[in-house]
Amino acid sequence: MTTPLPLEPIETASRDELAALQLERLKWSLNHAYENSPVYRQKFDEAGVHPSELKSLADLARFPFTTKKDLRDSYPFGMFAVPQDQISRIHASSGTTGKPTVVAYTARDIDTWANLVARSVRAAGARRGDKVHISYGYGLFTGGLGAHYGAERAGLTVIPFGGGQTEKQVQLIQDFRPDIIMVTPSYMLAIADEMERQGIDPATCSLRIGIFGAEPWTNDMRAAIEQRMGITAVDIYGLSEVMGPGVASECAETKDGPTIWEDHFYPEIINPETGEVLPDGEFGELVFTSLTKEALPIVRYRTRDLTRLLPGTARTMRRMEKITGRSDDMLIIRGVNVFPTQIEELLLKQHALAPHYQIILTKEGPMDVMTLNCEPCPETAPDYGALDAARKQLAYDIKSLIGVTAQVNVLEVNGIERSVGKARRVIDKRPK
Repeated sequence: MTTPLPLEPIETASRDELAALQLERLKWSLNHAYENSPVYRQKFDEAGVHPSELKSLADLARFPFTTKKDLRDSYPFGMFAVPQDQISRIHASSGTTGKPTVVAYTARDIDTWANLVARSVRAAGARRGDKVHISYGYGLFTGGLGAHYGAERAGLTVIPFGGGQTEKQVQLIQDFRPDIIMVTPSYMLAIADEMERQGIDPATCSLRIGIFGAEPWTNDMRAAIEQRMGITAVDIYGLSEVMGPGVASECAETKDGPTIWEDHFYPEIINPETGEVLPDGEFGELVFTSLTKEALPIVRYRTRDLTRLLPGTARTMRRMEKITGRSDDMLIIRGVNVFPTQIEELLLKQHALAPHYQIILTKEGPMDVMTLNCEPCPETAPDYGALDAARKQLAYDIKSLIGVTAQVNVLEVNGIERSVGKARRVIDKRPK
């Protein structure tokens, strides 16, 4: 058996060494943003702060937040902080709720990104000689190319499949025998379904590690995937506005939440209502400031992801608790705050039901109505008694534990549309 790939020295540096590096880099990043981005110059001036006033890491709290709206308002290139001839690549979000957010990278930014995804792959337990099957989408989405460059930088053999063509994905996993897969957790389930449809036991395939990201997923989902696939499943975190995949990643030896690569990204947790910075261990909204980005420095970006900062374990850098909800994905149903992952946790307790689901929200008069569509596990599909019992128990659990009434429907096997990227968990048909 080959040995794990070695760590970088910064991964085990002391907290004091890390803080000194963060402060040095933070001063550079704020100055770079102020001097070269008209958007940030205006934001800082309007807030009455100047980069020269940052004397400690705590002083960052005096600077204004950045939101997705800032990127959309400056569409397409208004927030870039280097001339066009220094930009090596442009990525963009899907733009499903308005203009896409456009991000840029210098050659050095891409080099940093590749190094951090390589660090993440090593943390997941990659070894020399491993083959990695990449099922994240390629193109403007940062997932595919981010994973690709990082896996190559780690010295792995890359199979750049991308999303879709699930039957072909299964064929190549069987034929090429990759050790690692990088994909969304919901699409991993679709691949497992297709394996079983072809008469293949997913747990017998060659995969040893799954590196999953791009959507919230629970520890219950992790356990279900690990048992079904016979793999170690770890969480990789990122977002294009901050860099892409590889902002943080779980370490295989602990699997206790993604370690934030704090030498490049400074994290804060804030009260999402007031913007107040909260101490480590408190639950709130995750905010990131880039420390080394050139083309698009980002200052106090509100991710809308809800989590808490925790002490380091496998590394000295801090961890974040696994993301299972977002402040802007929160559903308000008859006055009750509901996150889709809460529904997922309860669904996974019903072993007669598959882990595929979709929440439909409608109105009957003034009242919200929530319908939960799910489907049976193939092996229990003919057992209508077991399915009805699971349906009733799930509806009871949602009412008693979350506090909302749900109409639970069990569809046919494969009745929920499969996504090749981020799963579309919620369809809100309520009038705006």
